[in-house]
Amino acid sequence: MKKIISILVLFICISVNAQDSSVSEQAKQKPKTQIVEASCGQCQFGMKGKGGCDLAVRIDGKAYFVDGTDINKHGDAHAEDGFCSAIRKAEVVGEIKGDRFIASSFKLLPATTPDPHAGHKH
Repeated sequence: MKKIISILVLFICISVNAQDSSVSEQAKQKPKTQIVEASCGQCQFGMKGKGGCDLAVRIDGKAYFVDGTDINKHGDAHAEDGFCSAIRKAEVVGEIKGDRFIASSFKLLPATTPDPHAGHKH
């Protein structure tokens, strides 16, 4: 009887430990929200594309074309503050696969306008 109880306790301990490690593995693999530079890959990041203007993000100094959203879903790309004219900030969730960023969430942050009084002493 003691052997059966010992084996049962051992089995329970192993099961609990296995569940803990699988949960922590899932937590490590969950994509995190991050703030990145977003713009037209061809116009602003100097990337070679397929001929038009394509949305790209720059993460840790490297640019990636984006899958999961489109350059035209975030306003006029050719406007003064559009992706072809400016590098913007975006809050993204996703992962890099090969040379592409696969976005599960992409939120363009408001454009910042330079302070006309910056650098002036009053």
